[in-house]
Amino acid sequence: MDPGDPRGEGARRPQDDDDSFGWRDPAGDGPDYPDGDLFDDDPAYGRRRRSADDVFDETDEYQAPSFTAEELEGLDRGGGPRRFLPLEDEPTTLVARYLFPTERYRGEWKRHWIHLAKPIGIGAAATLILGYLAGFLTKQNINGLVTVAVLIWLGVISWVAWEVFDWYFDRFILTNKRVMVVNGIITRKVAMMPLLRVTDMKYEQSALGRMLSYGTFVLESAGQDQALREVKHLPNPNELYLRVVEEMYEPQAVEARLGKDDEGDDA
Repeated sequence: MDPGDPRGEGARRPQDDDDSFGWRDPAGDGPDYPDGDLFDDDPAYGRRRRSADDVFDETDEYQAPSFTAEELEGLDRGGGPRRFLPLEDEPTTLVARYLFPTERYRGEWKRHWIHLAKPIGIGAAATLILGYLAGFLTKQNINGLVTVAVLIWLGVISWVAWEVFDWYFDRFILTNKRVMVVNGIITRKVAMMPLLRVTDMKYEQSALGRMLSYGTFVLESAGQDQALREVKHLPNPNELYLRVVEEMYEPQAVEARLGKDDEGDDA
């Protein structure tokens, strides 16, 4: 034995020769647990512990649920069946001039009739008030003021007719590449926003809008200057919103419904 060995005498003695080797202090021992589960009788802990002999089949992959057409039609979609706006094949002559040849037309919509509520209300009020005033002045034999009242009434009715014509030529247009708003009778205005630049889109409905089915569309784009941001009084805003979103994220589904998918066009 090396005198410098710090382990001292008996350091190399085999462990089997030590009578105290392997002795366990009863005070430091914990309770003896059985090999099985402690809670085998409890239903909440009734699952068996895994062992090395267990075989687990991990080859099965997730299978998406399949539904028939009848099952899909029976799904609850917010209190009633989901409606899809009809797909139109050809644009009107008013809109066709603003579409380029490789652009696919999806539809055009006039604003809701609520857009005419203000001018029609003003026209109706003017008719009642000026009509009463003209009758009163006629009884008083004030013919000059009667003529003035009639001219004012004609001016109001002409303005109402102008608003109605402007409403008729005002269109919201959707294609596979952009959304547009075309309005104006003498001076035509065309506002456009590409679908690829739309970063956020929402629609707002007041209580009256929910009753009469109209709303306001708000579109946000990546650019700072937005030619088309807010479009008021659009009909069926929920269905129109779904149509625009589907065109943005699932254009193949639209093509399939139209029967104009790319493969058919190439053939």
